Amino acid sequence: MRIIVLGAGAIGSLYGAKLSKLNDVTLIGRKGHVDKIRKNGLKITGIENETYKLRAAARISKIGENTLILLATKVNSSEKAISGIRNLLRKDTTILCLQNGLYGENIVKKIVKNRCLVLRAVTNFGAAFLEPGIVKYNSRSYTAIEKSPVSAEIAENFRNCGLNGYVSENIRQDMWKKLILNCVLNPVSAILKVENRYIADERLNPLKGMIAEECAAVAKKDGISFDVDFVKEINEAIKDSRNISSMQQDIIKGKKTEIDYLNGAVAELGKKYGIGCPANEALAMIIKDMENKNTNV
Repeated sequence: MRIIVLGAGAIGSLYGAKLSKLNDVTLIGRKGHVDKIRKNGLKITGIENETYKLRAAARISKIGENTLILLATKVNSSEKAISGIRNLLRKDTTILCLQNGLYGENIVKKIVKNRCLVLRAVTNFGAAFLEPGIVKYNSRSYTAIEKSPVSAEIAENFRNCGLNGYVSENIRQDMWKKLILNCVLNPVSAILKVENRYIADERLNPLKGMIAEECAAVAKKDGISFDVDFVKEINEAIKDSRNISSMQQDIIKGKKTEIDYLNGAVAELGKKYGIGCPANEALAMIIKDMENKNTNV
């Protein structure tokens, strides 16, 4: 399969490396990262210790037939990334949005219109960008892929590359479930400046419960219901995770976070449905203030 990974950050680089085992992969990233990969290969540390030889470039100049574009940028970079390749897209191109956030794929669909197929994917793989050319692989997970005529082939390919791909029966439910985890984990870990596992501390359960309950209430109005104990599930999922959340990584590096597409988006959708989300709104305000003050740099 011909694959372009658009957004060679931590997750994009990890996916590109794993997919390069069986596919023709090109990573699109920042010049420093690209130069290191071209010179030394892409080094993956952590769960595995391996160097992958694959193509890397700073921009897409051409899209061949039947290309899968794996969009792994931050959601707040989607518009710029896709607008830059809009005129290169083909009818047989598929864009798979492997991103966080509430309905982030709609940003892509608005730009692409009917030029090609746009699908959503959800994952919980954990990775950290250590330095140009080196990414740490922190935790294994799954890749849930929105149902479509091409999804089974993509999922099988991902499975064969160690990315546990499967076709989701309800991608919106998968999206909301991941979103609720992110709305709890990302801002709380960024504010407390800790590894993910410390958020499993039971003393934080009341806060986690407030955040999750607000999210679940908005999800229900949005047509997605859950019958789960989110606090228990989240604690179990992250209790051994030494991963640093993507939001905390962004704050450390002085970058803009995805808070507007996580807690901020839940609070905004809550307003539309007449549901108050004070916990999510407060977390969004705190993270925005941390962004503006660049407090960790």
